[in-house]
Amino acid sequence: MGSTTAENNEPEAPGTTTAEGVGRRDLIKRSAALGLITVPTMSFLSACASGGGDDDSSEDAQGETSKSNPFGVKKGSKLDVVIFKGGYGDAYAKAWEAAFQKKWGVTSTHTGTQEITGKLQPRFNAGNPPDIVDDSGAQQIPIDVLYKNDQLLDLAAVLDAPSIDDPAKKVRDTLIPGTLDAGMQEDKVVALNYIYTVWGLWYSGKLFKENGWEEPKTWADFLTICKEAKAKGIGGLAHQGKYPYYINVAIMDLIAKTGGLDAMKAIDNLDPKAFVGSDAAKAGVEAIYEVVEKGYLMPGTNGLTHTESQTRWNQYKAVFITSGSWLENEQLKQTPADFDMKFMPMPLLPDSKMPFEAIRAGSGEPFIIPAKAKNLPAAKEFMRMMLSKEWSTLFAKEANSLTILKDGVDPGVQLRPGTQSTVEASKAAGDNTFRYLYTEWYSEMDTAIQNASNELMAKRIQPAEWLKRAQAAVDKQAKDPDSKKNHRD
Repeated sequence: MGSTTAENNEPEAPGTTTAEGVGRRDLIKRSAALGLITVPTMSFLSACASGGGDDDSSEDAQGETSKSNPFGVKKGSKLDVVIFKGGYGDAYAKAWEAAFQKKWGVTSTHTGTQEITGKLQPRFNAGNPPDIVDDSGAQQIPIDVLYKNDQLLDLAAVLDAPSIDDPAKKVRDTLIPGTLDAGMQEDKVVALNYIYTVWGLWYSGKLFKENGWEEPKTWADFLTICKEAKAKGIGGLAHQGKYPYYINVAIMDLIAKTGGLDAMKAIDNLDPKAFVGSDAAKAGVEAIYEVVEKGYLMPGTNGLTHTESQTRWNQYKAVFITSGSWLENEQLKQTPADFDMKFMPMPLLPDSKMPFEAIRAGSGEPFIIPAKAKNLPAAKEFMRMMLSKEWSTLFAKEANSLTILKDGVDPGVQLRPGTQSTVEASKAAGDNTFRYLYTEWYSEMDTAIQNASNELMAKRIQPAEWLKRAQAAVDKQAKDPDSKKNHRD
C-alpha cells in the first residue's frame, strides 16, 4: 500500500504508490496501506537471523530526558530516514524532517526510494539499519519476517508517551480505534501503520453520467453494468494483473461482507474451514470468476502492472478497478481533469451479513524503528511528532490522505475529489468496517493466496481449486508453532 501506496517507477505495490505515473505502490496501504508484499529470499531470511555484525548501541545519541523531551533527543545528532516514495511521494517526510531539525537541532539523512528491500537488506544484514523506515511498496520487507528475526523495536514506549497536543493523554489514546492492529505481532505493536486507508471499487463519475449508470449496490447490478459496458467495447473490471494483491481486495471484501466478521476472522485465525467449507468464501470467489467467464475483464488486464492497468482505466477502457485510497495520488498525472474519480464499497451478494455501506478500512503504510537504530531517542521522538496535529496536517497537505490521528487534519485542508469520496464512504460505513490481518501476520500465506488468484484470473484454475490452494496455504501456516501467538477474538 500507499501503503501501501503506488508506485510509478514500477513496480510498486499496494497501499502505496509510485511514480511511473505518480504510481503506487501497497499498504497498502499504503496498506497499508497500507501496501504488494514480496516474499524475501532465503538468503535474506538467513542473514536477518544472523543479526549481522555491528552491535553498536545509540549511547552517543542519548541526551538528557525531561518532561518535554521524554526520550532524550540529543541536539547535534543525526537521524537516518528512509521513505517509500510511492503514491504519497516523500515531500511530506522532508517537511517533517525540516520541522524536526528546527525544533531539536537534529539533521536528517533522507532517502526516498521504491527499492526498500534492495537498499535496506544489506544494511539490516550488517546490523546497520536506518533509524526510521516507511517499509512499504512491492519491495517491502515483510513485517513478520523482520519481527521473527528480532529486527524491530517494540513501539510501546512511543505509544505510551504523552501526546504532543495533549500531554494528559497517551499517544495511543489519540488514535482512531483499531488502527494499531495491523502493526501488531504477538500483541506487540512493532509497526505504526500511519495512513487511514479504505479499499474497494473505483469508477469515473463522468463515465457513469454519460451512460446513465448508478452506483451498483448488488452484485447483480454490478454485472449488468459490466455487460452493458462490454456491449459498448469497454471492459467491465480492470485489475492490476501482475500484482494479484489488488484482485484479492475484491475477493476478500466479498467474503467478509457475505459471511460477516466471522468469515474474516476464520481466515486470520487459520481456521481449518477458512476457505474449503466456507459458504462465504465459495460465493466470493465464484462471483469474481463469473466476471472472468463472461468476458467482462478489460482485455489484457491480467498481464499489466498496477500503473499500466490503472492508466487504461483512466482512459475509459474499463468501468471499475479495485484499489485502496492511494489510487488518486498514484494516478494524478494520468487522470483526465474531468474524470471525476469516485470510490464505492463492494456490492453485495445475496444474503450478505454486512450492509452495502460496509467497507474494508483501517491503517496502511507501516513505519518501523529498527531495533539496532543508531539514534533511538530521535527516532522515537520523530514518530511521536508524526502523531501530532501539526505533522498530520502537513502529511494531508502534501500527500492528500488522512492519518490515523483522530481529528488530526486541520479542517482547512482541501482533499481531492476521489479521496474526499473515501471520507464520505467512511462516514456512511460508521462502525461497519472490517480489516484483515493475515496479510501482515503471515506474508508467505498471503503470497500463496495471491498466486492462486493470479491463476484464477487467467482461467488456469477454477474456483474449487482456488479454494483448495487458499486452504492449503492456511493449513501450512497453522502448522507453524508461532502462528498460535496471533489470534483475533
